[in-house]
Amino acid sequence: MEYATLYNGVKMPILGYGVYQVTKEECERCVLDALRAGYRSIDTAQSYANEEEVGEAIEKSGIARDDIFLTTKVWIEHYGYEETKASVIESMRKLKTDYLDLCLLHQPFSDYYGAWRALEELYNEGKIRAIGVSNFYPDRLIDLALFSSIKPMVNQVETHVFNQQKTAHEIMEKYDIRQEAWAPFGEGRGGLFENATIREIGVKYGKSTAQVMLRWLIQRGIVVIPKSTHYERMVENLDVFDFTLSEEDMDKIAALDKEQSSFFSHTDPAIVEWMAGIVEERKHAGKK
Repeated sequence: MEYATLYNGVKMPILGYGVYQVTKEECERCVLDALRAGYRSIDTAQSYANEEEVGEAIEKSGIARDDIFLTTKVWIEHYGYEETKASVIESMRKLKTDYLDLCLLHQPFSDYYGAWRALEELYNEGKIRAIGVSNFYPDRLIDLALFSSIKPMVNQVETHVFNQQKTAHEIMEKYDIRQEAWAPFGEGRGGLFENATIREIGVKYGKSTAQVMLRWLIQRGIVVIPKSTHYERMVENLDVFDFTLSEEDMDKIAALDKEQSSFFSHTDPAIVEWMAGIVEERKHAGKK
């Protein structure tokens, strides 16, 4: 395993296992499989509704807590200083741990400054080893980095061959903030797994298109958290440290950038309204 060193000295595996869209019913089994395969970094979130299952799997695995890099994320409805702090403590309870290796603010909306102050305090208290954000576009990332006591250590954003985030990557490097890729395969949208260029490169190295895509991101210094519910693919996704893409092949893949999201833009007003609507719905549901 290779590691990414954050600016505060914390080392995190450059390849981890993500549980986004892994159901509560499957999550415990999947995390146990991932740990058995050799993963030592697990990424979850409050909004995934599977923190308890992740905690259960880690406990059952018998692997020492110190050997696992555990990440969760605070959802928008828990933003604001007091609410964020309470929600993180609750996440730790669900995850059966007394500390987190990394905690992120999941979205760049609502009172993320109040939420960030809570993460700063929990970090200073030693309850979180590293703090960061997710889905923060360059303008909001710079805003938070320049007007906070502690700048983010990680920014987890959509990053894959068709949306390479080159400008955002340059800005994160400038501020020494580590980029982490969600959806490193772009969920296969746009025929990504069948792309002729990537397949041709894969044949050259005796690797699958998935392995080539992960290797390309890792060689750019980007942390990846691929998800699979199949053990064989979990093992395959880990098998990316025995080859190195040539500069020519890196450039060929770089030329595939479409420079747009395969999902949605956080700067789209309709998306902001949609996320605000989700928060309102959950608030009302909680009052019933």
